[in-house]
Amino acid sequence: MIWLRHQPSSTLSRWFNERVAQNGGRFKKVMITALARKLVVALWKYASAGVIIEGAVIRP
Repeated sequence: MIWLRHQPSSTLSRWFNERVAQNGGRFKKVMITALARKLVVALWKYASAGVIIEGAVIRP
């Protein structure tokens, strides 16, 4: 997923990496779906209320 590559220090990326490492990579597809859902919610909050995603680097 592109988010993981470009935002490795964000809270969502760290959450994903911890969960995948915990399960030994067995549920990686499931976790990618979970990450995508969390990312959609975070982006919706950013678009509607201006809440910046924790740890994300946003270029001007």
